Amino acid sequence: MVEKDGCNSSLTAIRVLRVSLVDELEGQIDSLLEILVSQELFTRDDREEVVCELGPRARVRKVLDILGCKGEEAAKIFLSISSNRQEEAEKFSKGNKAQLQSKEYNKVKQKHKDVLRRRSESMLFYNTRHGEKILFSEHYVNLLLVDGHQGLDIKRHEMLTFGQKRLSLQQKTAVHRKIAPGELFSHATENRPVKKVLVTGVAGIGKTILVQKMLFDFGANKNCNAFDFVIHLTFRDLNLIDKPTSFQELVLRKNRHLAKELDNILANEEKLLIILDGFDEFRHYRSCDVDVFVTEPDEEADVVEIFGSLMLGELLPYASILLTSRPAAINHIPVGCIDRFVLISGFSLVEVQDFFVRYFQDRALADRMFAVVSANDLMLTLCYIPAFCYIVCCILKESKDLSGQSPKTMTDIYVQYLVALLRSHTQARAETFLQEQKAEADQLLSDIVLKLGRLAFQKLMEHQTLFYSSDRDVAALKGCSLVSTFLDKTVAQEPGCTEEVYSFAHLTIQEFFAAVYCAVTDQPLPDALQNTTSPAEGSNYGHLDLFNRFLSGILSERNANLLSRQVGLCCQEEKVETYRQRIITELTMDCENGAHILNHLHCLFEQQDPSLALAVQPKTLRINVSDETLSQMDYNVIKYFVNLTKGMITELDLTGTGVNCEALSGIQPLLLRCQSLWLGENSLDMDAAQVIADVLQVSETITHLGLGWSNIGDDELLALSNAIRMKKKLEELWMEGNRLSYRGLLSLCDLTPHPLKRVVAIWNDLTDTNPESLSSKESVTVDFTDDDMWEAWGQWVLKRCEVSSNEKLVTVLHKVCNVSAHCLEAKWAKSFYTQLLQLISGRIESCTEDDMCKKLRKFKSLLDL
Repeated sequence: MVEKDGCNSSLTAIRVLRVSLVDELEGQIDSLLEILVSQELFTRDDREEVVCELGPRARVRKVLDILGCKGEEAAKIFLSISSNRQEEAEKFSKGNKAQLQSKEYNKVKQKHKDVLRRRSESMLFYNTRHGEKILFSEHYVNLLLVDGHQGLDIKRHEMLTFGQKRLSLQQKTAVHRKIAPGELFSHATENRPVKKVLVTGVAGIGKTILVQKMLFDFGANKNCNAFDFVIHLTFRDLNLIDKPTSFQELVLRKNRHLAKELDNILANEEKLLIILDGFDEFRHYRSCDVDVFVTEPDEEADVVEIFGSLMLGELLPYASILLTSRPAAINHIPVGCIDRFVLISGFSLVEVQDFFVRYFQDRALADRMFAVVSANDLMLTLCYIPAFCYIVCCILKESKDLSGQSPKTMTDIYVQYLVALLRSHTQARAETFLQEQKAEADQLLSDIVLKLGRLAFQKLMEHQTLFYSSDRDVAALKGCSLVSTFLDKTVAQEPGCTEEVYSFAHLTIQEFFAAVYCAVTDQPLPDALQNTTSPAEGSNYGHLDLFNRFLSGILSERNANLLSRQVGLCCQEEKVETYRQRIITELTMDCENGAHILNHLHCLFEQQDPSLALAVQPKTLRINVSDETLSQMDYNVIKYFVNLTKGMITELDLTGTGVNCEALSGIQPLLLRCQSLWLGENSLDMDAAQVIADVLQVSETITHLGLGWSNIGDDELLALSNAIRMKKKLEELWMEGNRLSYRGLLSLCDLTPHPLKRVVAIWNDLTDTNPESLSSKESVTVDFTDDDMWEAWGQWVLKRCEVSSNEKLVTVLHKVCNVSAHCLEAKWAKSFYTQLLQLISGRIESCTEDDMCKKLRKFKSLLDL
């Protein structure tokens, strides 16, 4: 109800309460206007002026503008009338809501549910044949509610990043509870309603399946009971609109049955759910930070302005909104307005088994096929993503039990997938061909694959996953019967025209076809196997990693032969040899200079040719796989390469890889060959420390060990010092930014300066008294000095901060900013903290999360002093 307490006059009250008056009176402006005319506060001309405004909110604003010219008495009467009307409206709302919940309203509501149920009760799943349908009840995808903003690391391909993140998420279900689709808008807390939900997930994880599941449940009166209407919009459709439109028009494009009651539906916005599916496919997703807003559903504007107004609450502020997106695009979403972040974590192991049963329609056969997959770590890992699960089932269906040809690499899986689908979709037709027509049929098949490959390659280089029928490369595929095997088609209807929108069934299928095209045509090989872009330069960093791995696998002898026999596509021998030499040359050079080599190792692994690894003979073997959370597949390719090399590993850099006790145990034989081992920026517990201690006890080679920012404390250091004492080979121990006290450092007293020539322990919890036995040790460093080494080390720390996420940066800043004034006397330290302050300021400017901004500003204020 409108209150004017504290205001000196009614006119002042109207100015102060203008925004709330618009919110409160928009639903009753027409009747209120009639009262104002009947009481002669407004003339008929005033009335006409108000009625000419578009939308109820604009009419309320016009009424308030006119009142500003009418004087104090008119304003006083208006506030009295509006207060009475508001009380009547509240009583009315608590009653039967006769106007909104009229018979016609309920009739349209039921019809809309029937329409949504029919639209969503079945779907064409990936590349199913014409007429094949799968019910949504057979495709349940686990949802995991994740606290806070769960963006994926930008430093590598999103599919590869998710492979590791999924496991950690599913292991934390005790903290992050699973939720059902119907619980998405239940209150996260008692005080804050959930109005806007962002659902993220990698390609093929089931975002669109989730949306259609919600639509089907709503149509069947299951869940979603808090809403009267659900409006479903896809960004694929919105991409086709190139002229101003209104939200009302967007709704009516595919929901003409709502026309009669649309005003009431939008007026009752608290009972409205708007689903916006596929933000990452939006042509304008980089331009959603709009400063022109739409406030009325019938107000015309560009689509991007309507979307921005919905998300920021300028348009239909009380409606609920569900937005879905791949992780690659979420940095362009105004996350400050999001009330809940949800990540789809994929199938659980039980659901993978259920999927097999539904796919094969035979329990015994499904169990046998699942046993085959369970014996292959690579295939089993992929099956946690629904789209991959389908791909694996396709392969198994055609090859039964893989008859001894179990795929070892990603390329193996996709080549077999290509062959399996081509065989499945052409077998019936091939049987009708005469023998002399077979060669012609094979040629047709290879031509279609090449055309698909060209489309995939061109669009991948342009960062596009959607293709329109007007594109030249799409038009070249017109009439090809096999196109529907690999491309999904959506028909988007516009007034006066129909546009067909295509996409590969999964992002990785596009990357695979692009690699096939590059391998078998005159298309030049990529300039480098490893991305040289800096992670800070944008979210496209690493987007060609899988493409390069596929290319390497296709250019391998076994897959090249398979493609030649089954598809009629031949790799050029010169290109194969050129590529092999490139792997050897680049890997040799990068091992010598310590460059990042993880994707090189994956490309080497895809070749499955030990002679390639044996040909890599660097003068010094430095293995840098830092700054990427490593999966089991990553560890496998590292071991594959190192086990084929001989001699000492000069350096193994596992900084910021998420390495833990289990992973360290798995690569322990490699650790025994290391001279320098860097394990910093990983959370290492006592079990992990014990594995490191076991290595120190027996290693004849390790002389340098880095454990900075690894969360180790005095107990872990005691275990390490006992191990160092056994072999006495370690010369340098770096432990900056941990939880060590002087008491813990005492355990190293008898180990310095021999064998430990340098112990670095700055930025630790050194709050207890420094014992004299330590203070006299020059080899133990707990404060800065002006040594040239420290200046170079400071630059290294800054580079580490530059490639860190905001969350990781804050963890580092807790230690780095906790220094006393005398520590800043060193010249290099002053320069270091000045540059760090600039870095923090830059992060604050680009940060979209309020909580994170507050944390960064706190450290900025500390360094500003």
